[in-house]
Amino acid sequence: MGQKRYLEIGKITNVHGLAGEVKVYPWCDDAAFLCSFDVLYTDRDGKHPVTVERARIQQNMVIMKLADVASREAAEKLRGTILYMDREDVELKEDCYFVQDLIGLEVIDADTGRVWGRIRDVMQTGANDVYSIWNAQEQREYLAPAIPDVVLETNIEAGTMTIRPLEGLFDAD
Repeated sequence: MGQKRYLEIGKITNVHGLAGEVKVYPWCDDAAFLCSFDVLYTDRDGKHPVTVERARIQQNMVIMKLADVASREAAEKLRGTILYMDREDVELKEDCYFVQDLIGLEVIDADTGRVWGRIRDVMQTGANDVYSIWNAQEQREYLAPAIPDVVLETNIEAGTMTIRPLEGLFDAD
């Protein structure tokens, strides 16, 4: 499974004030993470970098001043623009992954070898993430908490996640 180098991190939803600031809706766990970048990109290939002059959090949104955007009119033209980050600008802690790298992983039972399906979504519930695993053959969704008791191994390179479902977790409704 090839990893994408440039990952979606947020979307410019509006302008803020008269000096060219934009409001960005963060597509990451924490708005502060979005504020930590000096350079972001307006394309998924990294060909259009934008320098972040400053960024701050305001009511779960990020107010961002980009270089060369000096007026409300210039900022208005960026409305709807998706911002991308370069994964090489980030060092993840051990056992932390980008959601986009988890989507599509084949989920395998550690004890039986059964393939439960593929991860199609990662839901953030507060206490822990929950993986939505879609089994196309059964046309069924399984939900698994992203906790050490359940997730034994995540191998992005191999495209697999090995789990041990808690008793009763995947029982039929």
